[in-house]
Amino acid sequence: MKSRLMYIELKKDGVRGPGRIGRVAFSKTGSRLYYAGRTLAPLKGRGLKTNYFDTQTSEEFWISGPRADGRDSLYAATVAIDEDARKEYWRDLRGMPADALRPSYKSPGKSNRERGAVEKAVRRRDMDRRWRPPRLEATGESTVEEGDGGEHADEL
Repeated sequence: MKSRLMYIELKKDGVRGPGRIGRVAFSKTGSRLYYAGRTLAPLKGRGLKTNYFDTQTSEEFWISGPRADGRDSLYAATVAIDEDARKEYWRDLRGMPADALRPSYKSPGKSNRERGAVEKAVRRRDMDRRWRPPRLEATGESTVEEGDGGEHADEL
């Protein structure tokens, strides 16, 4: 099984979460990733600021190759480095062999924009996930009369 160093961020609130650099293994086809006992499958464009999910817990992740400049996280954050990846990360990727024992670093983040737009998108996504169609009455009929379309039918 092929493996390489990757940046892995668990998106706890949909936008940010704990990030780390670690060794990720790939399945034969490359469609699944394995890290720390988790099986991660691609979201195929369906995630907001995420690209993989845990097949057991449905937790969402952002996984990408680590950047040589250390700007891995979207927003400023402390990034942990797995012990088995430290030497390779600091020496080969960052070119700083003297830091090979450092267990973490402060990522300045990629985004300088306000969080407002992203937070709004997260709220919108959460609202979409909670939305349920109107309940039908016990008779099985809709609460909206046939042809009525409701008070805002002409706006559609």
